[in-house]
Parts: sequence; structure tokens; C-alpha cells
Amino acid sequence: MKTTSLRAPAYPLVTIDPYTSLWSMGDILTNDTVRHWCGKPNAVIGLAEIDGKSWRFMGVDDKEHTPAMQQTSVTFNSFSTIYTFEAAGVGLQIRFTSPLLPTDRLLLSRPVSYIQASVQALDDTRHTVSITLKVSSQLCLNEGDLCPVIRETVAMDTGLTAIRMGGIEQPVLGKSGDGICIDWGYVYLCASREAKAGECRASGLKAIFIQDDLDTAVRPETLFLLGYDDQYSITYFGEALMAYWKKEGQTIEQALSAAYAEYTVVLERCQAFDADMTAKATAAGGEKYAHLLQLALRQVLAAHKLVVDTHGELLYISKECFSNGCAATVDISYPSIPLFLLYDPELVKGMMRPVFRYAESTLWPYDFAPHDVGTYPILNGQAYSGGTDPEGQMPVEECGNLLVMAAAVAQAEDNAAFAREHRPLLEKWAQYLLQNGLDPDNQLCTDDFAGHLAHNCNLSIKAIMGLAGYARLCRQWNDTEQAELYRETAAEMAAVWLQKAANGDGSFRLAFDQPGSYSMKYNAIWDRIWGTELFPQKALDAEVASYAAHMNPYGLPLDNRADYTKSDWLLWTAALSSDPAVFEQYVNTLWLAYHKSPSRVPMTDWYSTVTSMQIAFQNRTVLGGLWIRLLFSEQ
Repeated sequence: MKTTSLRAPAYPLVTIDPYTSLWSMGDILTNDTVRHWCGKPNAVIGLAEIDGKSWRFMGVDDKEHTPAMQQTSVTFNSFSTIYTFEAAGVGLQIRFTSPLLPTDRLLLSRPVSYIQASVQALDDTRHTVSITLKVSSQLCLNEGDLCPVIRETVAMDTGLTAIRMGGIEQPVLGKSGDGICIDWGYVYLCASREAKAGECRASGLKAIFIQDDLDTAVRPETLFLLGYDDQYSITYFGEALMAYWKKEGQTIEQALSAAYAEYTVVLERCQAFDADMTAKATAAGGEKYAHLLQLALRQVLAAHKLVVDTHGELLYISKECFSNGCAATVDISYPSIPLFLLYDPELVKGMMRPVFRYAESTLWPYDFAPHDVGTYPILNGQAYSGGTDPEGQMPVEECGNLLVMAAAVAQAEDNAAFAREHRPLLEKWAQYLLQNGLDPDNQLCTDDFAGHLAHNCNLSIKAIMGLAGYARLCRQWNDTEQAELYRETAAEMAAVWLQKAANGDGSFRLAFDQPGSYSMKYNAIWDRIWGTELFPQKALDAEVASYAAHMNPYGLPLDNRADYTKSDWLLWTAALSSDPAVFEQYVNTLWLAYHKSPSRVPMTDWYSTVTSMQIAFQNRTVLGGLWIRLLFSEQ
């Protein structure tokens, strides 16, 4: 069977948002049911009737025992996953496309994915072929077929026939959590008006396309649309907010019609974006680097929801998938931003606005930054570690994250106006780092799964870079005095760090009080990107060179405490080196980890460097961090 050279651990099919996210968690599309990213069945069955005999090309159909077509290939690019099949003298191609263009907010938000089917005769015989899709109520109910639903046809003004399905009860925004599916709104299945679409059966929705008298001279195609109208997407401090695509009053019927009419143009735009990104990634880190970015793109973008608040400001809400379900998590946004800085820095602002609003309110009692703003999709205040319980906070981590993010956005836009709106808060966090950041006490960092750690050297770097970022903001605000003060403070702290963290052999410690230990120093990447030169390149190169003694088949462990790693930090660490070959070496180990992993789930970011097995986490937006190498100006 032909595949893209990277065998994906799971293949994205329909990726719209954290709720509508369908995957094939294996190599063969007919070997398992289609699943939600969290692993729950979200069954979609695809059938091809060839000359009166039924064949299955997607999902499982236990009741009918329909034989499977032979799958001959599966390939993917940034926006599409493409399968080919054969049976009874007919070839079938199915292209799943989710056009989540990060440069187009309307397409990024529009809740419509495409499923294009095309058939051709492989012999000299005429054939009659029909293609059928069946959609389960599992797509619109957390308990799937156990709950009563309504199924109905929908009037459309264009060349589409549409049917929809949703629960009889509509508890809009009625629950929050991690591994759950949506319980409100309606799933839509559409096909061209010439199709026999609109049948509503107990098993779900069913749409049929029929092409008669198929011969070798033509390759007939039909287009299905799978859409979802969630009505309201996010609860934001007590207010229900709609998705961005509704901001001008557009209905789901209009969105479906527009998506149908624009398919050819949209597909061309997706292909152009993919070609450009692939070329840049290949130049920066090799062909395997490009493969990783292509596979990660839809996952990263569909782990967010784009909405507009009541003041018309854009909010880009992440879900901390397969972790704890937190929403707008600061240390999830921080590693994800390289992708968004490249293509639309406004989306990074959309990540930060909920945190700023919360931290500027009386709800947040601390002089350091919060971890999150709720549990998806309910954003009413921090959920992590009991909300405001002092024991589970990440003071240095989150202050550093937000200062770096604010400075990175200001650099990307060459404009620090957004950060100026929140200067008192940023100043307070900078002061916190100045007083507490050089040698952090016993606290958590973003790698909280490793537990509390005092004197964390990498966390200290984050504090230093946070202060350097604030100095850069002050300079953009023309506050030369403050800019120099914070720049000099960051430089003084870095000089102390280089002495306290040194192992004496050119490498640096996990913690200041643990000689001989090691850890990834990924937070120093902003020193390279900004050119602040707080940490000499010679020292960074020596640190990365020291990691060679600790490398395993599937990458560098996060630190000396365990053999697991984080894929985002792996490439940030690799990018610290001035040698491009080192970055490509690290890329190759990560590529191999996904290619070989027995854990068939959407890309995990926490896995064993010895076995390549998932430790935990999947489908998380942190993989936006894989774009880190493309942030360097020389690329």
C-alpha cells in the first residue's frame, strides 16, 4: 500500500474545532470506526455500490457485514487526507479536506469540511456506481445513539441538498470537561442537489451520490460537506459567545452554500499554502521536518475555537486536550505561538485577551499570572489546581510566558500597542520575575507532570527571557530608561545563571543545586530569535553538544529524571544550535517516533524516547511549537 513516507499515528479526516474532530486511528480506513480525537466512536460509514453490490470504504458496518474495498494508498498534506481504493474493476478516491487556513480567519472559523469522492473504471467495462455516506448521532451527542435525536431535511437556496441531526434536548454550553463530545447543536450532511440526499434513518443521516454508466474516459466526482452549527461556542465570564464566522449574522445554511460554491478556489488556496510552507520547512530542516508540519497543522488549529466577545474583540480559545480540558491555558498557548506568529499574530492576542481580562479583575487574587481561564468551553476563571489554591500555581512559568508572548507579538507586528493596553499588568509580572525569577522556589513549571522542582535552571531562563521581553516592549514604547533597566537586569541575571548552572564541562544543570544533572534549556530559544545575546552562542552550542550523550533512538529525554520527552521542546532545544545539521538530526528522531509509534492517536507531545509509545497527551495545540525553526529571520 502506498503511503506518504511518514506513517501517521492517526490520520485527520474532519477537523473543525475541539468538538467536531474526526480521525482514523490506524492505517486502513475500514479497519476501525471513525473516532473523535479523544478516542470515542464518532461513526461515519462510507459505502460504494458497484453494479448492484455494496462495498465499504470507510468505518465498520457490523450489522450489514459489507465487504471492504482494497485500500491502495493513503497520503496527506497540510489540509487534506487522501485515500484510494479498488473493487470490482472500479477505483475510488476519497479526499477529506478541512480548509483551516491560518491566514484567513473566516475559513479558520467556518465549521465546514469537505469529503470529495471520485470514481473511475479500471477495466474496459461500463459500471454503475453509487457512493453513500452515513453519519451517526455520536457526532452531536456525548452519549451517541443512547439519546433521542431529530433528523430533518433543510431547505437550501443553492445547488445543495442538506440534512441535519441533533439532540431533542439542547443543553447549550451545559457541560465542560476533557474527553467529552458535544451535546448541543446540529451536524449537517450535504451533497449536490442531483444527489439522492436527505434520507433520515435510525442509524443517522444518509446521503447518496449516483453516477451511472461509468467508463474509462471520465472520472466523475461528487462533493459532500460535513458541517456543524454549535449555536453558541463559549461561555465567557457568564456570557454566551458565538463563533467568529457568525459575526456578520451569517447562518449555517449560508455558510454551507458558500463553502460549496468556493470549493475549487479554497482547495487551490490550501494547495498553494501547503506548497509554500513545505518548501520553507524543507529548506529549514529537511523533508521530514516538512512532513511533521503537514501532519500537525490541522490538529493544532482545530484544538481552538475562534469567537468574538461582546465588544467585538477576537478571542482564540484553546482546549487543553487529553490533559485536563482547561481553556485558554497560558502554558499551552506559549509553546503553540510559533505557528501563529508566522501567519496571524492577531490570533496570539486572541489567546491572551481572556487571561488579561481575568488577571485584571477582582477574581484573580495574586500578583503573578494565572494558569488558565476555565475548563473548555466555560471560561469563568482558573480551573487548574483548585482555581486559586496557592499550592498548585505556576508563578514564574506563567509570568514569563505572557511577557514573552507579548514581546513576540510586538516583534511580529512591529507594533507594541496591544501590550501597552495592559502595561500595568505586564509591569507587575516583570517585577515579580525580577524578585523571584532568578532562582525559583519549589514550584511547578509547564512540565508539571514531572512534579515540583526548586532551583529549576530552565525555569530561571524563562524568567530572564520574560524580563528581556519586557525590556523590548519598553523600547518600543519609547521608554528608554525602563528599557535599559530591564535589559541590564536580564543581562546581570543571565551572567549569574551561567555561573550557578554550570556543570564545569560545558553543560548546564537541571537545577542549580544538582551538579551533574541535565535538562533541555528550550526557553533560551527567544534569545536566539530576538538576538538579545544574553546567553553566548558558544555556551548554547556546548549545551546542545552535551546532549549527544543522552540521546535515545526517538529523541532526547526532557531531563535526567526520566526517559520521556516533549516533542515541542525537542525542536526548540534543537533550534538552539547554530549548526543546521543538529536541528535536522533532532527532527529525524521525532519523525521516527511518530512513524514507528504503536500508540495510534493524534500526535502526542509526551512520549518515551526508548519505545516511542505515548505517555499521555494527544491532539494538543502545543505542536504549533514545531514551527519554531521558521521564526528565524534567515529563513
